[in-house]
Amino acid sequence: MVPRRLPALLLDAALVGAALLDGWFHVGTEEPFRLVFALVAAVALVLRRRLPLLTFLLTLPAVVLSDAIFAALAALYTLSSVTRRRILLVVCAAAFTISDQTLWPSLHFAVSEPTFFVSLGYSAATAAAAVFLGQLVQTRRDLSLRLAEISEARDHERLLTAQTVLAKERAQLAREMHDVVSHQVSLIAVRAGALQVGTRDADTKEAAATIRRLSVQTLDELRHMVSVLRASGGRLTELTPQPSLADLQKLVDNSGIEARLQTDLPSGLPPTVQRAIYRTVQEALTNVRKHAPGASATVRIHNSGGAVRVTVTNTAPTRPSLSLPSTHYGLVGLRQRAELLGGTVSSGPTGEGGYELRLELPASGA
Repeated sequence: MVPRRLPALLLDAALVGAALLDGWFHVGTEEPFRLVFALVAAVALVLRRRLPLLTFLLTLPAVVLSDAIFAALAALYTLSSVTRRRILLVVCAAAFTISDQTLWPSLHFAVSEPTFFVSLGYSAATAAAAVFLGQLVQTRRDLSLRLAEISEARDHERLLTAQTVLAKERAQLAREMHDVVSHQVSLIAVRAGALQVGTRDADTKEAAATIRRLSVQTLDELRHMVSVLRASGGRLTELTPQPSLADLQKLVDNSGIEARLQTDLPSGLPPTVQRAIYRTVQEALTNVRKHAPGASATVRIHNSGGAVRVTVTNTAPTRPSLSLPSTHYGLVGLRQRAELLGGTVSSGPTGEGGYELRLELPASGA
């Protein structure tokens, strides 16, 4: 607050000092009556920002009683820079001109003298200069505000344009997901259900049931994502119901592979940490199912020294893996998620021919 007010205070002090010097040069100490009004005019400049018209009126007597006109001109300039009443400015300029042409106690105009009109023109020009300068400052201030408004409007327009483009892309993506992906997953679920009903082999029936269950879950998530995409960013919506540690056991049981969960985590971990753990285990089990057929997995999660450590270890595959589509971004995404929470992700093969994924996160989620 102080640094912003300091320049204004210094300027006011400089103007008051200049007005005092002007009064000192034009009013003698042997004229206390005129000296008092000169002092009043100088001190009145302190009020010029809050009461510009009153300040100008307080400076006029000094102009009438002496040649000390600096305070009146400063007050007239300030009034011109803040008011939009042109008639008032004309009246104030005329009042200054008339006051400057009179000198107490003689209040008549020496119209017959040749220099009168020259002096009158000089006084009017001086008053007009103060008015024009004040109006120029006001116009410059208005122009700056207008430019700021235009810049803000352009930024808002660019934001709206970007949101419109994003909404179109989201709507197109929603259509593609609904018309193509959802359709294909629905066919998988239907065929898996038919296989489950039509086969007598227990292993085939169980595999078909797993395929059908996962397909149905995928369809539910796809429908939710399509609805969010069609909302086009109107409000913040979670893409999927956010998982927590309470969902880990269900995730392991429904992973489609032989897996065990060992955990001793407390229940008060931040939601971001819980989601990171869930997504890491989910990605690791998915990789085991895709790249290590027939392998079993062990998920170990424990809290030690203020850090959460997660390891997902799988044994060597017992069958050759099939060629499945992959974006190769799963581990990259896990590393980025962990780095945002101040943690690390590492992975590599084990000595027994298996693979291990390791996650370490601060328990506070910082």
